[in-house]
Amino acid sequence: MRARLTKEFRFEAAHTLPSLPEDHKCRKMHGHSFKVTVTVEGEVDESIGWIYDHKRISDAMNPLLDLLDHGYLNDIEGLESPTIEKMCAWFWRKIEAQLPGLYEICIYETPTASCSFRGEF
Repeated sequence: MRARLTKEFRFEAAHTLPSLPEDHKCRKMHGHSFKVTVTVEGEVDESIGWIYDHKRISDAMNPLLDLLDHGYLNDIEGLESPTIEKMCAWFWRKIEAQLPGLYEICIYETPTASCSFRGEF
């Protein structure tokens, strides 16, 4: 049996989007309450009943969330222009080796604006 397992995380951070035109409001410093979902896909181990322990996902994500939470994203290497599209790819590169079967990362910068990424560079 194949299944997908999703775990949700949250962090608060500020950023600017310096590549936008001078008059765009998102070029100014502003912040978001980000939500990140990480989904893995794989075969369910019938002996225990899951793909793998949710803790593996948390163990991969927590050091990154500690780095980002209540920070200025533009100061983080690889996030100098931190759109949610670039943030998805950044997270993917950081955790893919630790999470076999990584299927999707989705980042919400507001309750109605999000980006999904499935590792296609």
